[in-house]
Amino acid sequence: MKVRVLGIDPGTVLMGYGVVDADDGDVSLVCCGALSAARGEPLSVRLFALYRELADLIARYQPTEAAIEEPFVAKNVRAAMAVGQATGVALAAIAEGGIPAYCYAPTYIKQAVTSYGRSDKGQVQEMVRLQLRLPTVPQPEDAADACAVAICHIQEMRLGRGLGGGRER
Repeated sequence: MKVRVLGIDPGTVLMGYGVVDADDGDVSLVCCGALSAARGEPLSVRLFALYRELADLIARYQPTEAAIEEPFVAKNVRAAMAVGQATGVALAAIAEGGIPAYCYAPTYIKQAVTSYGRSDKGQVQEMVRLQLRLPTVPQPEDAADACAVAICHIQEMRLGRGLGGGRER
């Protein structure tokens, strides 16, 4: 079974993305990076810019499924709300592309990629590098995080939906 998964690490200035192909037991990186919006612009302008860039990326790489990291709410509710808005923009672009979208909690992604739900960022990034057989960790960090989301979704697909933390949106 061959699939192409778009992983997304949402943000309002940088939105990490990773496009990963899975064919039977093999995973490979197609591309990754971060979409960017001008920090000084109003939030609505930044979100629209990210939407357009993501829609272009979807049209170019034609993923068959998408996976997004859910916002983590700790103490900064305002930041979590903004990331939630960026998640909504990503979901809209994905829906426009006609592909299903799945959301995963950060701890679930860490568990899937490193086998430990409380792994630190460096451990997750190193496991992404190893699983994708890359010479270096994808940069920027947002891209590596997005690749981890894609890998998590691929593993979830292999296990069969319903066994893990992904929810279709």
